[in-house]
Amino acid sequence: MNILLLGGGGREHALAAAIADSPLCRRLIVAPDNAGIAAIAEVMPLAIADPDAVVAAAREVSADLVVVGPEAPLAAGIADALIVAGIAVFGPSAAAARLEASKTFTKEICDACSAPTAAWARFNQAEAARTHIRRHGAPIVVKADGLAAGKGVIVAMTEAEALAAIDSLMVLPGDEVVIEEYMAGEEASLFVLADGEVAIPLASAQDHKRAFDGDTGPNTGGMGAYSPAPVLDAAMIDLAMDRIVWPVLAEMAGRGTPFRGLLYAGLMIERAAPRLVEFNVRFGDPEAQVVLPRLLTDIVPLMLAAAQGTLSPQSLTWRREAALTVVLAAKGYPGGYAKGEAIGGLDAAAAVEGVKIFHAGTATSPGGAIVSNGGRVLGVTALGADLAEARRRAYRAIELIDWPGGFHRSDIGWRALGADLATKEA
Repeated sequence: MNILLLGGGGREHALAAAIADSPLCRRLIVAPDNAGIAAIAEVMPLAIADPDAVVAAAREVSADLVVVGPEAPLAAGIADALIVAGIAVFGPSAAAARLEASKTFTKEICDACSAPTAAWARFNQAEAARTHIRRHGAPIVVKADGLAAGKGVIVAMTEAEALAAIDSLMVLPGDEVVIEEYMAGEEASLFVLADGEVAIPLASAQDHKRAFDGDTGPNTGGMGAYSPAPVLDAAMIDLAMDRIVWPVLAEMAGRGTPFRGLLYAGLMIERAAPRLVEFNVRFGDPEAQVVLPRLLTDIVPLMLAAAQGTLSPQSLTWRREAALTVVLAAKGYPGGYAKGEAIGGLDAAAAVEGVKIFHAGTATSPGGAIVSNGGRVLGVTALGADLAEARRRAYRAIELIDWPGGFHRSDIGWRALGADLATKEA
């Protein structure tokens, strides 16, 4: 098979590695690229949110399957254009992608099928939103009602923070926010392959959204992750499927917009029950970097079956090892940051037992050096017999990377290992 993968981040590097390992993959083309992707696949320049350009590129490379990594092309209707062109695509239609593109839409779907989630209200007027915040107080959650690259959610612990969130998210005419009750508990991620009717849960993962140790600082796209997540065991996955995933998939199908692709349910586990935090319609980043390396079942036939509506209920095979990823980001992220800084020691880091380095915001300089080219730059992933071993290996590899312009959290895995243990081992 010829496979075209859209996206050039850490998630796509992990997807590219999994796809390249498949015996079914004859040719893998990725657009755009980073320094890591370019080492394992063909790359091509492409405006991945332009439906006509993507269809033309898929035809040019005789793609048997197009895999869409990020959310923006899905919201732009890339899958719809490919389906019309008769090209198989792993990713939902624009209508189904509204589960991520619109917080309001997701809340309405959950209300319609009684899927448990936080109480909510939508506002298109800033003063009405402020009045709501003053009436309900804090903690409270303010979300941009649209795509925001994982950074459009403000968990405001004070009323002042919530009011400031309104000022930052409601800037232009037409800006809308969803304000939700604050849900206490432990958050985890459940990934589900779906073909519109059949759904298969993948391994669980847990992300670390805040920029700094102790879950402090601003929200980011994710500073690290691990899999499996103890809080999301088999019984809890079954409960989440029964109460949230299956009802939502049935509601979507009933509306004539069946969901095909990868559905990512962010869950809050509280009092031994899950509630939905949000849906994403693609693999998480950096969760993909810990889930995909643990998957032994070939991912390509699964994605093709989801795309063609022929997915069959089945048990997947997983490595028994745990996986943990630590993200190295450019200093200043998620605010302003420098680019073009040389990164050394990557070969030595990758030589640590069990370690795989996934590139996100990297590029290759004219002289052949790997340089920083984004906010989240590298995902240092390690497999280990248990989570503690995976964690030790990942941080050992990080010590070998020479990049003064980068930073990372030192407490990835603390919820599963305990804050004291995580700090001690770092």
